[in-house]
Amino acid sequence: MTTDPLLLMGEVDAATSRLLRTAASFDAADLAAPSLLPGWTRGHVLAHVARNADGFVNLLTAARTGQALPMYSSLAARTADIDAGSGRPPAEHLDDLRRTADLFAEAVEAMPAEAWAATVQARKGPWPAALLVWGRLREIEVHHLDLAADYRPADWSETFAHRLLREAASHHATGPTPPSMVLRVDGSEHDVVLGDRDGAPIVTGPVFDLAAWLIGRADGEPLSVTPDGPLPTPPEWI
Repeated sequence: MTTDPLLLMGEVDAATSRLLRTAASFDAADLAAPSLLPGWTRGHVLAHVARNADGFVNLLTAARTGQALPMYSSLAARTADIDAGSGRPPAEHLDDLRRTADLFAEAVEAMPAEAWAATVQARKGPWPAALLVWGRLREIEVHHLDLAADYRPADWSETFAHRLLREAASHHATGPTPPSMVLRVDGSEHDVVLGDRDGAPIVTGPVFDLAAWLIGRADGEPLSVTPDGPLPTPPEWI
C-alpha cells in the first residue's frame, strides 16, 4: 500500500463508501444494539468515526497553517461528544458521517506539498502529518468491523491488512511488556517477529485474520500455533 497521502485518498474514499452503505442500512434499533466495543452501541461507533474526522481535520489544519491545534480540545470533550451523538436518529448519523468525510477530503486537498512534512499533536502524542490519511483509513476500516454488521477482516484489501499487521506488530514490540511470537502469513516467506524468536510460538494464518487478532478484533479461530497450544494474548492495541 502506498505511503503517499494523496494516492491513499482513493482507499479512504472507497472505505468511506462501504461504511456509509452499512450505516444507511441501520434503523434506530440497529443503532442502539451493542457494537464489538465494550460499553458502546453502534451509535457510539458511528459518532466516534464522525468526530474522528473532525479531529483529523484539526490536525491537517495545524500542519497546513502552523497553528498548535490539538486533535480534540480534551479527552473529556471527546467522550462527551461521542455520548451526545450516539443516540441520534439514523438520518442524522448518516448526514454527519457524510459531512465530516467531505470536510476531511477538503482538508487533504488544501494541503500544500511542504505541509506533509510537519509534525502534529495527535491524541497520543506527536505524529507525522504524512501519516494522517493512513490514520483515517485505519480508523474507518477497523471501526467498520466494530459495527458487528457483516463486515469482516477478509473484506479489507490485502495491502491494508499487511500494513496493519506490521504496524500493530511494531506497536506491540515497543510496548512495556512486548510479547515473543512469530507471525507467519499464509504463502509468505517473510515472518513478522516480535521479541525473542528463539522458542517463541509461531502463529500462522491468513493476513486478514492475523491482523484482526493482533489488534484485538478477532479471537484468532482460523489461526494455528506451533508448537501446538493456546494462542498468545496480544497486548492492548491503540
